[in-house]
Amino acid sequence: MDFGKSRKLGKTIDEIEEGDSLSLTESIEDRQLLLYLGLTNDANPLYIQHDYAEKTEYGQPIVPTIMLMGIITSAISKHLPGPGSHVVNFSLNLLEPVHHYETLTFNFEVIKIDKMKEVVTISVEAINEEEDRVLDAVVMVQPPNLLSNGVKEA
Repeated sequence: MDFGKSRKLGKTIDEIEEGDSLSLTESIEDRQLLLYLGLTNDANPLYIQHDYAEKTEYGQPIVPTIMLMGIITSAISKHLPGPGSHVVNFSLNLLEPVHHYETLTFNFEVIKIDKMKEVVTISVEAINEEEDRVLDAVVMVQPPNLLSNGVKEA
């Protein structure tokens, strides 16, 4: 991998408009869950042990909150605004538990642009296969902004 290679950046704050949107669908699979648990050393039985989770109000293992946040931040980094963007604030409201093997559709929409602070605010909603809304999020993001000779481009 060539780290010095020039890469296409996402949209700058001047290229983003209120109402810009993105929709993507993600399935939560064992591979993702095991990678998360391995990387974080999170041994919460609610996330992986079926016999434990069956005895809880959830009835089966649930997806760790941080994994759902990771799906959202990944979409922001890849697509809206895209490469070079940076999440500066994240607010998440979990409405329903998300279980293993669920498929979620995430809908993103730019709801505010603050050029003074160089931040865009993105609203996120996720719905499951039954059309139940499982989460709402508001994410504040600094779009990519390259320096030119050490000075921010205007």
